[in-house]
Amino acid sequence: KHHSTNKSIFIIFLLIPLAAGALSALFTGNMSGSYASFTKPSFAPPGILFPIIWTILYLLMGVSSYIVAQSDHSDKLLALRTYFIQLFFNFMWSILFFGLSNYLLAFFWLLLLILLIIIMIVRFHKIKPIAAYLQIPYLFWCIFAAILNFAVYLLIKYFFCFTQLTHFEKYVILLDENYRK
Repeated sequence: KHHSTNKSIFIIFLLIPLAAGALSALFTGNMSGSYASFTKPSFAPPGILFPIIWTILYLLMGVSSYIVAQSDHSDKLLALRTYFIQLFFNFMWSILFFGLSNYLLAFFWLLLLILLIIIMIVRFHKIKPIAAYLQIPYLFWCIFAAILNFAVYLLIKYFFCFTQLTHFEKYVILLDENYRK
């Protein structure tokens, strides 16, 4: 009986981050279509990788949070509270970026998420180091995502500013760029 209860709890902990990701995608709409239409930096990965990477990261989050939840450590609730707060920030980022197209706010939101992930990793490490280590790929992916997010913001802002110029202003800029070469 105890073994099947633990197995059920484990499955619930796996499903929580997967459900958060799925709901965020549902509220956001066509993320892959939006991503495909962006002006992206050269280091942007192909869109097909995102659902694969996020599924792996969500599963690692689930395993990690389950390990913490199973401990008898006195800081377990604080660590899990941090986990759920960062999961909410994770959930909202896609909505800010893809749903609302607010790339600058999404970038700052992502910086807060990264800070929360670091705090969570420190708290998880205090309880069970392996639970913290399982979160390291997530931290690195979010740092990469922040760089990508900011690059997209700059490219879209620059492109938008450029498209608002008159033909004469564009011609002057292009002449100036050619002159500098």
